[in-house]
Amino acid sequence: MTLQHLARPSGHAIAVRHRPATGAVPTILFLPGYASDMMGSKAFALDALAEREGLGIVRFDYRGTGESEGKFADFTLEDWLEDALAAADVADGPLIVVGSSMGGWLMLHLAERLGSRVRALVGIAAAPDFTDWGYSDADKAALAAHGELRRDNPYGGEAELTTLALWQSGERMRLLERPVRFEGPVRLLHGDCDAEVPVGIALRLKDALTSADVQLTIVKGGTHRLSAPHELALLERTVLALAAGV
Repeated sequence: MTLQHLARPSGHAIAVRHRPATGAVPTILFLPGYASDMMGSKAFALDALAEREGLGIVRFDYRGTGESEGKFADFTLEDWLEDALAAADVADGPLIVVGSSMGGWLMLHLAERLGSRVRALVGIAAAPDFTDWGYSDADKAALAAHGELRRDNPYGGEAELTTLALWQSGERMRLLERPVRFEGPVRLLHGDCDAEVPVGIALRLKDALTSADVQLTIVKGGTHRLSAPHELALLERTVLALAAGV
Protein backbone atom coordinates (compact mmCIF):
# COMPACT_ATOMS: atom_id res chain seq x y z
CA MET A 1 0.00 0.00 0.00
CA THR A 2 1.38 3.38 -0.99
CA LEU A 3 1.07 6.62 0.96
CA GLN A 4 0.81 9.76 -1.11
CA HIS A 5 -0.03 13.39 -0.50
CA LEU A 6 -2.39 15.13 -2.90
CA ALA A 7 -2.15 18.89 -3.20
CA ARG A 8 -5.44 20.70 -2.75
CA PRO A 9 -6.37 24.22 -3.98
CA SER A 10 -6.13 25.55 -0.42
CA GLY A 11 -2.44 24.69 -0.40
CA HIS A 12 -2.94 21.86 2.11
CA ALA A 13 -2.24 18.31 0.96
CA ILE A 14 -4.38 15.33 1.92
CA ALA A 15 -2.85 12.01 2.90
CA VAL A 16 -4.08 9.02 0.87
CA ARG A 17 -3.30 5.31 1.12
CA HIS A 18 -4.08 3.23 -1.96
CA ARG A 19 -4.02 -0.53 -2.32
CA PRO A 20 -4.60 -1.23 -6.04
CA ALA A 21 -7.15 -3.81 -7.10
CA THR A 22 -6.02 -7.16 -8.48
CA GLY A 23 -7.81 -7.61 -11.77
CA ALA A 24 -11.21 -6.31 -12.80
CA VAL A 25 -12.68 -5.86 -9.33
CA PRO A 26 -14.00 -2.76 -7.57
CA THR A 27 -12.16 -0.43 -5.26
CA ILE A 28 -13.47 0.40 -1.79
CA LEU A 29 -13.39 4.11 -1.00
CA PHE A 30 -13.64 4.67 2.76
CA LEU A 31 -14.95 8.02 4.05
CA PRO A 32 -14.22 8.58 7.76
CA GLY A 33 -16.53 10.29 10.22
CA TYR A 34 -16.40 13.73 11.83
CA ALA A 35 -12.91 14.54 13.17
CA SER A 36 -11.94 10.93 12.50
CA ASP A 37 -9.26 9.53 10.19
CA MET A 38 -8.20 6.54 8.10
CA MET A 39 -6.49 4.72 10.98
CA GLY A 40 -9.60 3.49 12.81
CA SER A 41 -10.78 -0.08 13.28
CA LYS A 42 -13.33 0.01 10.44
CA ALA A 43 -10.76 1.36 7.97
CA PHE A 44 -8.25 -1.31 9.02
CA ALA A 45 -10.87 -4.06 8.76
CA LEU A 46 -11.71 -2.98 5.22
CA ASP A 47 -8.05 -2.76 4.29
CA ALA A 48 -7.46 -6.30 5.54
CA LEU A 49 -10.52 -7.47 3.58
CA ALA A 50 -9.21 -5.81 0.41
CA GLU A 51 -5.81 -7.44 0.84
CA ARG A 52 -7.32 -10.91 1.36
CA GLU A 53 -9.79 -10.68 -1.52
CA GLY A 54 -7.74 -8.73 -4.06
CA LEU A 55 -10.04 -5.72 -3.95
CA GLY A 56 -8.74 -2.19 -4.25
CA ILE A 57 -9.07 0.25 -1.39
CA VAL A 58 -8.49 3.97 -0.96
CA ARG A 59 -8.28 5.43 2.53
CA PHE A 60 -7.64 9.12 3.18
CA ASP A 61 -7.76 11.87 5.77
CA TYR A 62 -9.76 15.04 5.27
CA ARG A 63 -7.85 18.30 5.45
CA GLY A 64 -7.29 19.23 9.08
CA THR A 65 -7.43 15.62 10.32
CA GLY A 66 -5.04 12.70 10.72
CA GLU A 67 -1.99 12.85 8.47
CA SER A 68 -3.39 15.52 6.18
CA GLU A 69 -2.32 19.12 6.39
CA GLY A 70 -4.21 22.08 7.79
CA LYS A 71 -6.13 23.06 10.89
CA PHE A 72 -9.47 21.33 11.52
CA ALA A 73 -11.32 24.58 12.26
CA ASP A 74 -10.41 26.02 8.86
CA PHE A 75 -12.44 23.54 6.79
CA THR A 76 -16.06 22.70 6.10
CA LEU A 77 -18.17 19.80 4.90
CA GLU A 78 -17.96 21.16 1.37
CA ASP A 79 -14.16 21.16 1.59
CA TRP A 80 -14.18 17.56 2.80
CA LEU A 81 -16.49 16.48 -0.02
CA GLU A 82 -13.93 17.90 -2.45
CA ASP A 83 -11.24 15.90 -0.61
CA ALA A 84 -13.32 12.74 -1.07
CA LEU A 85 -13.68 13.43 -4.77
CA ALA A 86 -9.91 13.92 -5.09
CA ALA A 87 -9.28 10.65 -3.24
CA ALA A 88 -11.69 8.82 -5.57
CA ASP A 89 -9.55 9.88 -8.53
CA VAL A 90 -6.53 8.03 -7.13
CA ALA A 91 -8.04 4.71 -8.26
CA ASP A 92 -9.42 3.63 -11.61
CA GLY A 93 -12.59 1.69 -12.24
CA PRO A 94 -15.77 1.07 -10.26
CA LEU A 95 -16.13 2.11 -6.64
CA ILE A 96 -17.91 0.75 -3.60
CA VAL A 97 -18.16 3.78 -1.32
CA VAL A 98 -18.27 3.13 2.43
CA GLY A 99 -19.13 6.11 4.62
CA SER A 100 -19.00 6.19 8.40
CA SER A 101 -21.23 8.71 10.23
CA MET A 102 -20.46 12.07 8.60
CA GLY A 103 -18.74 10.10 5.86
CA GLY A 104 -22.11 8.50 5.18
CA TRP A 105 -23.48 11.97 4.43
CA LEU A 106 -20.60 12.87 2.12
CA MET A 107 -20.95 9.45 0.46
CA LEU A 108 -24.40 10.39 -0.82
CA HIS A 109 -23.20 13.64 -2.38
CA LEU A 110 -20.20 11.88 -3.88
CA ALA A 111 -22.45 9.23 -5.46
CA GLU A 112 -24.59 11.92 -7.05
CA ARG A 113 -21.49 13.68 -8.37
CA LEU A 114 -19.70 10.60 -9.73
CA GLY A 115 -22.72 8.89 -11.26
CA SER A 116 -22.31 5.40 -12.70
CA ARG A 117 -18.74 5.00 -11.48
CA VAL A 118 -20.15 4.38 -7.98
CA ARG A 119 -21.63 0.89 -8.07
CA ALA A 120 -22.73 0.48 -4.44
CA LEU A 121 -22.95 2.33 -1.13
CA VAL A 122 -22.49 1.18 2.46
CA GLY A 123 -23.48 3.58 5.23
CA ILE A 124 -22.20 2.85 8.75
CA ALA A 125 -24.35 4.85 11.18
CA ALA A 126 -24.76 7.35 8.34
CA ALA A 127 -25.48 10.88 9.56
CA PRO A 128 -26.93 12.93 6.69
CA ASP A 129 -28.15 16.41 7.62
CA PHE A 130 -26.69 16.30 11.14
CA THR A 131 -26.43 20.08 11.19
CA ASP A 132 -30.24 20.06 11.13
CA TRP A 133 -31.20 17.45 13.73
CA GLY A 134 -27.93 17.18 15.70
CA TYR A 135 -27.92 20.66 17.27
CA SER A 136 -30.38 22.18 19.71
CA ASP A 137 -31.76 25.69 19.38
CA ALA A 138 -29.35 26.74 22.13
CA ASP A 139 -26.44 25.24 20.20
CA LYS A 140 -27.43 27.12 17.07
CA ALA A 141 -27.75 30.37 19.01
CA ALA A 142 -24.27 29.87 20.47
CA LEU A 143 -22.86 29.24 17.01
CA ALA A 144 -24.44 32.43 15.69
CA ALA A 145 -23.21 34.46 18.66
CA HIS A 146 -19.67 33.12 19.00
CA GLY A 147 -18.80 31.62 15.61
CA GLU A 148 -18.05 28.24 17.13
CA LEU A 149 -19.42 25.66 19.54
CA ARG A 150 -17.56 23.23 21.77
CA ARG A 151 -19.41 20.24 23.16
CA ASP A 152 -18.30 17.31 25.29
CA ASN A 153 -16.79 14.53 23.21
CA PRO A 154 -18.76 11.33 23.93
CA TYR A 155 -15.54 9.33 23.49
CA GLY A 156 -13.40 11.49 25.79
CA GLY A 157 -10.46 13.70 24.92
CA GLU A 158 -10.74 17.20 23.52
CA ALA A 159 -14.11 18.89 23.22
CA GLU A 160 -15.92 18.46 19.91
CA LEU A 161 -15.58 21.65 17.86
CA THR A 162 -18.12 22.96 15.37
CA THR A 163 -17.45 26.20 13.57
CA LEU A 164 -20.20 28.42 12.20
CA ALA A 165 -18.74 28.02 8.70
CA LEU A 166 -18.89 24.24 8.99
CA TRP A 167 -22.47 24.32 10.27
CA GLN A 168 -23.54 26.66 7.47
CA SER A 169 -21.93 24.39 4.87
CA GLY A 170 -23.91 21.49 6.30
CA GLU A 171 -27.14 23.42 5.97
CA ARG A 172 -26.34 23.98 2.28
CA MET A 173 -25.74 20.26 1.83
CA ARG A 174 -28.90 18.89 3.41
CA LEU A 175 -30.40 15.92 1.56
CA LEU A 176 -33.23 14.29 3.43
CA GLU A 177 -35.96 16.68 2.28
CA ARG A 178 -35.47 15.65 -1.36
CA PRO A 179 -34.84 12.45 -3.35
CA VAL A 180 -31.27 11.16 -2.96
CA ARG A 181 -30.51 10.05 -6.48
CA PHE A 182 -28.63 6.76 -6.63
CA GLU A 183 -29.85 3.63 -8.41
CA GLY A 184 -27.34 1.00 -7.27
CA PRO A 185 -27.49 -1.22 -4.19
CA VAL A 186 -27.32 0.51 -0.81
CA ARG A 187 -26.66 -1.17 2.52
CA LEU A 188 -27.23 0.81 5.73
CA LEU A 189 -25.85 -0.56 9.01
CA HIS A 190 -27.14 1.08 12.18
CA GLY A 191 -27.02 0.22 15.87
CA ASP A 192 -30.20 0.33 17.92
CA CYS A 193 -28.22 1.88 20.80
CA ASP A 194 -26.67 4.65 18.72
CA ALA A 195 -26.74 7.71 21.00
CA GLU A 196 -25.39 10.09 18.33
CA VAL A 197 -27.49 9.28 15.24
CA PRO A 198 -31.07 8.14 15.92
CA VAL A 199 -32.27 5.07 14.05
CA GLY A 200 -34.99 7.32 12.65
CA ILE A 201 -32.37 9.03 10.47
CA ALA A 202 -31.57 5.69 8.83
CA LEU A 203 -35.26 5.18 8.15
CA ARG A 204 -35.55 8.63 6.59
CA LEU A 205 -32.51 7.95 4.43
CA LYS A 206 -33.93 4.61 3.30
CA ASP A 207 -37.05 6.38 2.13
CA ALA A 208 -35.20 9.28 0.48
CA LEU A 209 -32.95 7.08 -1.67
CA THR A 210 -34.26 6.52 -5.20
CA SER A 211 -32.67 3.06 -5.48
CA ALA A 212 -35.02 0.08 -5.36
CA ASP A 213 -32.28 -2.00 -3.69
CA VAL A 214 -31.88 -0.50 -0.23
CA GLN A 215 -31.46 -2.69 2.85
CA LEU A 216 -31.27 -1.39 6.42
CA THR A 217 -29.69 -3.69 8.99
CA ILE A 218 -30.42 -2.80 12.62
CA VAL A 219 -27.69 -4.17 14.87
CA LYS A 220 -28.96 -5.19 18.32
CA GLY A 221 -26.90 -3.46 21.01
CA GLY A 222 -24.89 -1.57 18.43
CA THR A 223 -23.56 1.86 19.38
CA HIS A 224 -22.51 4.63 17.03
CA ARG A 225 -19.08 3.19 16.41
CA LEU A 226 -20.22 -0.28 15.27
CA SER A 227 -16.68 -1.54 15.78
CA ALA A 228 -17.12 -4.66 17.93
CA PRO A 229 -15.70 -7.81 16.29
CA HIS A 230 -19.09 -9.14 15.19
CA GLU A 231 -20.01 -5.70 13.82
CA LEU A 232 -16.80 -5.48 11.80
CA ALA A 233 -17.51 -8.98 10.50
CA LEU A 234 -20.95 -7.77 9.37
CA LEU A 235 -19.32 -4.86 7.56
CA GLU A 236 -16.87 -7.19 5.82
CA ARG A 237 -19.63 -9.60 4.72
CA THR A 238 -21.68 -6.70 3.43
CA VAL A 239 -18.89 -5.23 1.33
CA LEU A 240 -17.77 -8.63 0.02
CA ALA A 241 -21.31 -9.50 -1.11
CA LEU A 242 -21.60 -6.18 -2.94
CA ALA A 243 -18.20 -6.63 -4.57
CA ALA A 244 -19.25 -10.02 -5.89
CA GLY A 245 -22.20 -8.40 -7.65
CA VAL A 246 -20.31 -5.53 -9.30
